[in-house]
Amino acid sequence: MSDAWILFFLLVCIAFLFGIILYQRFAFRTGIQAELLEICRQLKRINDTDGGGGVIVFTDHKAVMELAAQVNRLLENHLRVKAGYRRSEIASKKMLSNISHDMKTPMTVILGYLEIMSIHGASDEMLKKTEQRAKGVMELIDQFFTLAKIESGDMELAISKIDICEVCRESILDFYELLTKNGFQVEIEIPEKPFYVQGNEDALQRILFNLISNVIRYGSDGKYLGIFVREDEGNVFVDVVDKGKGIDSSFADCIFDRLFTMEDSRNRKIQGNGLGLSIAKNLALRISGDILLKSIPYERTVFCVRLKKNAFEI
Repeated sequence: MSDAWILFFLLVCIAFLFGIILYQRFAFRTGIQAELLEICRQLKRINDTDGGGGVIVFTDHKAVMELAAQVNRLLENHLRVKAGYRRSEIASKKMLSNISHDMKTPMTVILGYLEIMSIHGASDEMLKKTEQRAKGVMELIDQFFTLAKIESGDMELAISKIDICEVCRESILDFYELLTKNGFQVEIEIPEKPFYVQGNEDALQRILFNLISNVIRYGSDGKYLGIFVREDEGNVFVDVVDKGKGIDSSFADCIFDRLFTMEDSRNRKIQGNGLGLSIAKNLALRISGDILLKSIPYERTVFCVRLKKNAFEI
């Protein structure tokens, strides 16, 4: 075979290989374009129908597979956010409905007493009942707007070094007369030395006020209130204890929900008469703490407030 034929044969082989490469590149690009268009089509369907589901593409291209996986992750996150928003919207509407109902009832009573007083002349008993109802409405309004400010982030809480032992003593003293009047046995274990935490004094006072009020209102069956302060390496714990009706363990995760309701009268009152536990929980979280619940009905119910120690005290 002459050199000319060999050269010709080599040129043909090179041209053939070059054609194969061009075809593969064309097929590769065409295939990826088709797969990308299919992803776009499915995304358009999901957006237009506001439906769920994910993107399904059958491909051997790793880049397209990775793109589809990340798109599906984004869709899942979008669905979770949308579901959370809908739950929040429903919860807000339900809360407003509950608040409106809870405000309407005492206001109706107040108006009734005022009408009677205007006709027959006011008595001390009527004035006292009217004042009590009015205070109840004001307390409910205060709790509602406090929770709204906390959840919206509009409430500024300056963090400083606080002696939680002193705050606990002051809180107990504020309730001493009421506890004595209602026949409560009070057990206190507060160390003499100060336990300093990172917190906000007003927030801590409100947390303890709400928890102690909760014991007096809904744990009064046991006629017992305990306040215990303890610490570990990085935290200080305040246990608010009662021996009343308690809360079933199946509801422990719901008790701080502002819309928590069930047929049990204690928990309906916790939800219906105010938002004290929700406010306490949210305030604790805002100062990098938490409130945990452990309850054995008619034996021991503990609301444990966990607070961070002051950084310079650790």
